Amino acid sequence: MKNKVLFVVTAIVVFLLGLLASSIINRKNESKYKYLPQVEINENEPRNEEWGKNFPREYQSFLQTSETNFATYQGGSVMRDMLEEDPNLVVLWAGYGFSKDYNQGRGHYYAIEDLHNSLRTGAPKGDGDGPMPSTCWTCKSPDVPRLMNENGITEFYQGKWADKGPEVVNAIGCADCHDSKTMKLTITRPALIEAFDAMGKDINKATHQEMRSLVCAQCHVEYYFNKKMPGKEGTPYLVFPWKNGMSVEAMEKYYDEIDFADWTHKISKAPMLKAQHPGYETYLTGVHADRGVSCADCHMPYKSEGGQKFTDHHIQSPLNNVANACQVCHREDADKLKNNVFERQKKSTEIRLQLESLLVKGHVEAGKAWELGATKEQMKDILKGLRHAQWRWDYAAAAHGASFHSPVETARVLGTGLIKIQDTRLKLARLLAELGHNTPVKMPDISTKEKAQKYIGLNVEKMKHDKKEFKKNLVPKWLEEAKKREAGYNSKKASE
Repeated sequence: MKNKVLFVVTAIVVFLLGLLASSIINRKNESKYKYLPQVEINENEPRNEEWGKNFPREYQSFLQTSETNFATYQGGSVMRDMLEEDPNLVVLWAGYGFSKDYNQGRGHYYAIEDLHNSLRTGAPKGDGDGPMPSTCWTCKSPDVPRLMNENGITEFYQGKWADKGPEVVNAIGCADCHDSKTMKLTITRPALIEAFDAMGKDINKATHQEMRSLVCAQCHVEYYFNKKMPGKEGTPYLVFPWKNGMSVEAMEKYYDEIDFADWTHKISKAPMLKAQHPGYETYLTGVHADRGVSCADCHMPYKSEGGQKFTDHHIQSPLNNVANACQVCHREDADKLKNNVFERQKKSTEIRLQLESLLVKGHVEAGKAWELGATKEQMKDILKGLRHAQWRWDYAAAAHGASFHSPVETARVLGTGLIKIQDTRLKLARLLAELGHNTPVKMPDISTKEKAQKYIGLNVEKMKHDKKEFKKNLVPKWLEEAKKREAGYNSKKASE
């Protein structure tokens, strides 16, 4: 009886070991034949679907960036009207395009579509028309490095936004970050290389792990358009203001020294700075960067399918992929990890809202001072204070993930912003008293986006009408031109 039991147990063990060996062999074979190129990828190939023929797993995961059903306390992939949620923003950006329209980006898949839809891009009536420069396309598509290589960097930056409409049609993807021959991570935007040169650094010496953040830093950074570039005067040349460093003070010093302003505030007349999205700069001041964790480690973690390990190109909030993005290092429960993130974000938001409320009051009070006859000399320090305080608010707010990536630095930046706006409002109170106004300045009703936009003088209905006509008439023509160009390219490639 014992011998029979032993025989059965042995047979089961041998069978299971056989299954394990078979599984290992199959996984090895799958891994061995991971890369079987189906097509030759052209050096300037911008179409993600072409790259996807050779890298189907990466491409299929990239397509998931089209999903828009995940929302968190602060972000996610859903469309959010930020001006509707926070009408104070309309007044803070009075006179600037963001007061017209500011929606949270849905993800890389929608980069082109969302730019078409934005009221900030205006409603061009034909090719070459439109309020924004061509430079605004720089981070939106792999067609950008193609055009830069074909026509030249400076030539790409020249002209209006609508000039490149028929040429920039492919959503952010493969050619933005990868070399078409070696598939290695590569920098395709010259502004990042030029910024490293300005700091005396050689980006070619970056490690592979550093490159897993630097390819993101091509776009998720603070930048401005320099129209005074030697030899390129008049061209809105893309520049990262890192010459003095990447801190909020270093970039502020850089802008002050060259007397740069993104726009003049419509109410206060302050020369303003608009922070873009300094995600990379703030990430560098956080604990994850200090531990060598890259952007891709959390936003594009590794995953395995059929014995093959690859980078998940579903670029998204790590909170929608806690198991792969967070729990690889952190062993806590998923809900606890999420709540830790939300706790930091909520505390940061509390300070940010206090600062922006004071900024709104400062702009309105400055407008009152001008109305009462204040001189430029009397307003000089006040306008500088508004500029510096709002720059700190915007730097912290526009960095999006900064309140989690670097909560200590974000709190410091917001805290110094509070000090500056309080000091500025004290100066305003003294000046208003000198001008004969000894009672608090009446604040406007900006309780909704519509009321705030009306207060700063925007005709939003006309903008919406013009944008609707643009999308109906011009965008289809752009897409048709793009299809003809790609069809011609495919025909030429087939003949070769």
